[in-house]
Amino acid sequence: MAKGVKPRVKVPKTAAAGDTITIKTLISHKMESGQRKDKEGNVIPRSIINRFTCEFNGEKVVDVTMEPAISTNPYFEFEAKVPEAGEFKFTWYDDDGSVYETAKSIAVE
Repeated sequence: MAKGVKPRVKVPKTAAAGDTITIKTLISHKMESGQRKDKEGNVIPRSIINRFTCEFNGEKVVDVTMEPAISTNPYFEFEAKVPEAGEFKFTWYDDDGSVYETAKSIAVE
């Protein structure tokens, strides 16, 4: 597991049924391409976030596959329609097998 990884998500607390909301996500992750070497000349293993998913009440909203050229601290902003109250689940997958998750609830007025 990479050190200092911190997922952050911004989801409105409430919305009207059927509204389209904007969701912002950022995960603090240094990313390593697998091409750099440390001070002793050893290759630093590749460590990138290679996939990001978002689900709402178990239904897929976003599923993104990332390639090695992805920047440090990947940021995603996207829109989602909110048909009912529920929970957004956000998941980031790392090359080293680590999985980082967070969830945010939204109420319908």
